[in-house]
Amino acid sequence: MGRPVKRTSTQVAAEESNHSKARRRKLNLAEQQHQQQEEQREDEEVKEEPVELVTRVKKKTQKNKPDSDLFFVSPPVSADEALKRYPDRYKYSSKGHKKKKVAAGVSSIGALNEEEEVLQARCHYTQASVDGCLYNLGDDAYVKAEEGAVDYIARIVELFESVDGEPYFKARWFYRAEDTVIKDLACLVDRKRVFLSDVEDDNPLNCIVSKAKIAEVATNMDLEAKQKNIPPCDLYYDMKYTLPHLTFLNINNESNRRDSDASSTISSETGSNSPIGQPEMSLLDLYSGCGAMSTGLCIGASLSGVKLVTRWAIDINPHACKSLKFNHPETKVRNEAADDFLSLLKEWAKLCQYFSIYDTDKVPEQSLNFMSEEEEEEEEEEEENDDDANVPNEEFEVERLIAVCYGDPNKTKKPGVYFKVRWKGYGPSEDTWEPIEGLSKCKEKLKEFVTKGYRSNILPLPGDVDFICGGPPCQGVSGFNRFRNPQAALEDIKNRQLLVFMDVIEYLKPKYVLMENVVDILKFSGGFLARYAVGRLVSMDYQTRLGIMAAGSYGLPQFRLRVFLWGARPFKKLPQYPLPTHEIVARGVIPNEFQEIIVAYANNQPCQLEKGVLLSDAISDLPLVTNNESEDERKYGTVARTEFQKYIRLRRHDVVNLSSAQMASRPSLLYDHRPFQVNNDDYERVCCIPKRKGANFRDLPGVLVGPDNKVRWDPSMERVMLKSGKPLVPDYAMKFEHQSSTKPFGRLWWDEIVNTVVTRAQPHNRILLHPSQDRVLTIRENARLQGFPDCYQLFGPVKERYIQVGNAVAVPVGIALGYAFGQACQGLADDDQPLTTLPFKFPNCLAQSSSTLAEEDSD
Repeated sequence: MGRPVKRTSTQVAAEESNHSKARRRKLNLAEQQHQQQEEQREDEEVKEEPVELVTRVKKKTQKNKPDSDLFFVSPPVSADEALKRYPDRYKYSSKGHKKKKVAAGVSSIGALNEEEEVLQARCHYTQASVDGCLYNLGDDAYVKAEEGAVDYIARIVELFESVDGEPYFKARWFYRAEDTVIKDLACLVDRKRVFLSDVEDDNPLNCIVSKAKIAEVATNMDLEAKQKNIPPCDLYYDMKYTLPHLTFLNINNESNRRDSDASSTISSETGSNSPIGQPEMSLLDLYSGCGAMSTGLCIGASLSGVKLVTRWAIDINPHACKSLKFNHPETKVRNEAADDFLSLLKEWAKLCQYFSIYDTDKVPEQSLNFMSEEEEEEEEEEEENDDDANVPNEEFEVERLIAVCYGDPNKTKKPGVYFKVRWKGYGPSEDTWEPIEGLSKCKEKLKEFVTKGYRSNILPLPGDVDFICGGPPCQGVSGFNRFRNPQAALEDIKNRQLLVFMDVIEYLKPKYVLMENVVDILKFSGGFLARYAVGRLVSMDYQTRLGIMAAGSYGLPQFRLRVFLWGARPFKKLPQYPLPTHEIVARGVIPNEFQEIIVAYANNQPCQLEKGVLLSDAISDLPLVTNNESEDERKYGTVARTEFQKYIRLRRHDVVNLSSAQMASRPSLLYDHRPFQVNNDDYERVCCIPKRKGANFRDLPGVLVGPDNKVRWDPSMERVMLKSGKPLVPDYAMKFEHQSSTKPFGRLWWDEIVNTVVTRAQPHNRILLHPSQDRVLTIRENARLQGFPDCYQLFGPVKERYIQVGNAVAVPVGIALGYAFGQACQGLADDDQPLTTLPFKFPNCLAQSSSTLAEEDSD
C-alpha cells in the first residue's frame, strides 16, 4: 500500500471536505491535467514538512488503465433505499443557486426549492465490472497507487455514479504494518496481516486493479490457535488501526467477545480473600524500583472496584527492593536482573513439570541439568586422587532448600539455576548457594521445595499473571549519553532491557500490559524503540495504544512528561487514558509525529479543571531542616496548611490499598525529611544565592549577563574566592549550555511548578534549592512532588533514596491509569474511545473514605 505521508486529524478532515467538493466538478481531460499539477505541487510542499510515523490517510490513487472496460452491472438502487443507505450523498444544502436539474435516479426524493442542489451522486449500484471482473459491495480489492508504489488495499463500501456521470467507488482502506506507527519494523508482523482503518474516501472506479482475498480472523483464541485457523487467503486481518493515540484495536466482534468473557476467568478470582463483586487480580512489577507505579495502579484499580495485588516485583537495586518490601509486605520482591528472572521462570516451569505438579507435558529429566551418575563418579574419583587436598572428604547433609535463583551468586562465572541450602547442624550464616546439577542426590528436598513454592506462587507460571507493568531502562536513548548509536538502537546494551521486557510478556502472556518510559524514546532514532515496543506487542496479538501524560495534569507541582504504552489481549477491553484533572502550562518538546498522542482535552472540548498545584501547596508545612540534617524520622511539629498536605499526611491504615496489620499501630511520623548534604564549597555558594524567585549563580558577584542572555565575567572586579581558595562562581556554571543556562545553583520558588524531579541532588546543573532554606530539597520533599504519601518509607543511603524517588512513576499518574485499567477489565470502558474522565482528583483519592484525614501533630 506504500507509505503516503500522514496528516493530523484536522488536516484530514479539511482535505476530505475539499476532496468531496472536487468530485462535484466535471472531470474532463483539461481539469484532470490541472488537478494532477495541483497534486504534484502539494506533494512537493509535503516533502518540506517533518517526516511522520503515521501514514497519511488520504490515498493518491491512479487510474489502472485509461481504456479500462468498466460498467455497473446491477440495476440502480431505488431512490428511497439510496437515501436511506447513503443520506449524505443526497443531502440538500442552501447555496443561493438556481434549481439544478434532478438526476433521474433520485427524482422522487423530496421536493426541491429554488435554492437547493443535489450533492455527490446520481445513483448507487451493488455490482460493477472492471476489466471483466465482477465486484460486489463488500468485496476487497487492490487499488492502483502512485507510480512505483505498491498497490493499496481497500474494501468497496459504495458503488455510485457521480452527478457528472462518472463511475466511482468509496474505499475503506486497509493498512499494511509499514503504513502504521510500526513503520520500518514491519518485519515483526506477519506479512500477510493487514489492519482495517476507519478512513474512507471516493475514487474513480478504474483505479481498481484486481480482487484481494482478505479473511477476517476471529479474536477469541490464542495466537497459536489463530495461526492454525487462518483460511486460504491473500491477506488476513483481526485488528483495526486508528490515528487517535495510534491505536491497534480488535475488530468489534461482539459474539467473540461474549464467548471469551464467558469462558475466561481471572486468576485467583474465586480466592477466599476476594470480596464478592471485586475479583482479585495479580500484578507483576518489572523494573519496580521502590514500587511507585504498582502502588498507584493498585490504588486506582481499587477505586474502580477491582482488587489488584502486586504479587511479584523485580528490581536490580537492593535498596529499592528493601523499600518496596517494607511498604508492601504481601509482595514477593526479588532483587535480581530481569533477564535472570526470565531464565529462572523457564527453569522453574521445567521443575514444576518434572515433579508433575504443573499440568503440562513432563519435561525430560536431562533438561534440568542434574549431574549424571557417571559425572558424579568422575568427580568423586578426582577428589580422591587430588594430592593437594588437605581437607578430608566430608559429606554434608541438606536440611532444606530455602531459595532459588538464576545467575552466578558465587561469582564463579558459571551462571545457572542455584538453590540456597540450609545445612543440617548449621545456622543461617552457613547457608550456601549450590548449583542444581550438584543436588541430584537431594531430589526429595527439591520436590518438597518446588511443591511448596508452586502452592505459594513464589514465581509466576505462564497464565498466572493478569497484569505486567514496568519501565524498562533505556539509557541508550538519553540525550546525556554521548555514545548512543541511532543506527543500531537495539544493539546498545543500555537498551537491551526493552527486549527483555517484551520477552517476559511473550513468555507469561498476561492479560494486560503497561510500559512507561521517558519521552526521549520517541525522539531517539526516529522513535525506533517506541515502534519496536508497539510492533512486538502487536506481533504477540496484543491490542495497543500510546499516550503521553504530564504528572502535573493529575495534581502535582511537577510537570514531568512520560510515555505510556497500553497492551491488552484480544479478548479484553483495551484500557483508555485518563484525561487531566488539573491545569498546567505545557513544557517540553514532543516530536511532530507524536503530537496526537498527548493526553489532553481538545481545544474546543469543554472541561472543568482544578487549578494547578504549586510548590507551596505541597511542602510549605514541612519543618525546617539544615544542610547537615541526619535524622530519618521525626514528629511533624507543624500543621497541614493545604488540602494537599492534609491528605498526603494520611496514616498508613487510612490510605487506600496500603493498610497492613503489622503497621497499623505505628505512630504518625515524618520519614526521610533530610537533604543530600552538599560539600563545604557548595554550601558557601548556596548561602550566597538570594532568597527570591528566579535566583541562581548569575546573582553572584563577578557575573554579568549580556543582552544575548549569555554570562561573562565582570572585568571591573577580581574573582571572589571561597574559604577553600576555590572560586565562588565555578567555571562549569559559566560554560553550561553555551553560557546561556540559568540552572546552576538555581532556587525554586513557592508559586512555581517544578519541571522534573531528578535522581541526583547536586545543584551544579539543576534548579534544586529550597525557596527559603540554604539546602537542596529533601528526600521527602521530592517524594511529595512525586505523590508518595508521607507514610511511604524509603531505605538505603541518602543518594540511593533520591534515586528511588527520581526514577519513580508519579503516584497520581499511576492511580489514574489504575482506575482506567479497572474500568477496562470490568468491561466498562469504551475501547473505541482512547480517552476517559476521572471521577476523583488527587490527593483526596488517597483516603479510605472522604471523611478520613490524618491527625495533625503540633508537638
